[in-house]
Amino acid sequence: MKIVGLTGGIATGKSTVLELLIHRGYQVLDADVIVRELQAKGSPLLREVSQVFGSTILNADGSLNRAELSKMIFGDEKKRAILDQMVHPAVRAEFERKIKLAQSEVIFLDVPLLFEAKFDDLVDIILVIRASTEKQLERLMSRNNLSVMEARSRIDAQMPIDEKVKLADFVIDNDGDLCELEASVEHFLRAINK
Repeated sequence: MKIVGLTGGIATGKSTVLELLIHRGYQVLDADVIVRELQAKGSPLLREVSQVFGSTILNADGSLNRAELSKMIFGDEKKRAILDQMVHPAVRAEFERKIKLAQSEVIFLDVPLLFEAKFDDLVDIILVIRASTEKQLERLMSRNNLSVMEARSRIDAQMPIDEKVKLADFVIDNDGDLCELEASVEHFLRAINK
């Protein structure tokens, strides 16, 4: 079994690459999905997070208000570090559990914070999806309806993409169109399936 860690910066196109991989029949374990499951209404992790960050991060029905929590932690390094210390161990344990159950020859772990969370030891191959800062800003502003300042603060809150590229086994550039991206994904899959 080969485990590929897929990462990159925010709005670099990781989700599009994942869709292409899923469409080709590859198994993908998505850190964001796992976090959502772990922070579901009534979960122990959500209770812990709300005790630390306050009830304002909860919707009226007791579910997590992601927008409120994001607003609270983006731009506040200390608060983000506290949240990460609560969430990362639970996510890692769930990844390990799901990897043990996996039946595929190749599994992709979609982990935006692969290096920051120190999950890179879980994978055999590291694939970084890269896009220019201009393209990231454009996508993030459009997708999340953010101002330039808000989008830039989210990009700046992550490890610089150039640092991730230095630690990668493979890099896919995603400043072009979908056809170019598909060709790059196919090239990558041929390389790892040799």
